[in-house]
Amino acid sequence: MNRIQTKLKEDKKLLSIYFSAGYPSVNDTVEIIQELESNGVDMIEIGLPFSDPLADGPTIQESSTQALKNGMTSELLFQQLQSIRASVSIPLIIMGYFNPILQYGVEAFCKACQEVGIDGLIIPDLPVDVYDENYKHLFKKYGIINVFLITPQTSQERIRYIDSISEGFIYMVSSASVTGSSSGFQTEQTDYFKRVANMELQAPQIVGFGISNQETFKQATQHTKGAIIGSAFIKHLSANGIKNIDTFVNTILH
Repeated sequence: MNRIQTKLKEDKKLLSIYFSAGYPSVNDTVEIIQELESNGVDMIEIGLPFSDPLADGPTIQESSTQALKNGMTSELLFQQLQSIRASVSIPLIIMGYFNPILQYGVEAFCKACQEVGIDGLIIPDLPVDVYDENYKHLFKKYGIINVFLITPQTSQERIRYIDSISEGFIYMVSSASVTGSSSGFQTEQTDYFKRVANMELQAPQIVGFGISNQETFKQATQHTKGAIIGSAFIKHLSANGIKNIDTFVNTILH
């Protein structure tokens, strides 16, 4: 069983943290992952920097741009993660856009993920249908779970289709805006969380976008399995470097 599937079976609300690989400094990636796990984070999304990140807000865009300037590439990330499984056991997911994966070669990328112990991919700009028709067999071959996104605008029919081919969790985008642009959830968003919960999908849902503190984490997980924090953590890294990661995680969980 994939580590993501094992983690989803745990009887708790899950905290997933996103950061851009190669930020603040190019060689910080492994230490950030180790620190996050040792402080109780359940899953980690490693952002693969890209020059045109459409779904990302300014905070993540800036960290991505800086990571590219620092010299981060797909090849370097796989080198850095070569022995990550000697020290880290929680699920690791790479979140990135399809262009760099296509350039690397989709099969070669999936194979490299398997070799270093990556459990899943989140590719916001890879349409579900295209994945299902053209790439699903490669992901299965290498044991990689592809995580799909839904938004408040996604139709019920589409959500059911996504659910039918999901093997991990569904990434539930809390609003139609970009990352890092919300403070707290409005009635509209909590209604959306309830609406999807009432569909009784087979895949658990984890909420991303707009979660920045304990209050929003609790709001987001009231009707879902977990929540993802990205921009708020990157702001913490920008202000503190890789020190005091424990302080950040503790403010969310305790």
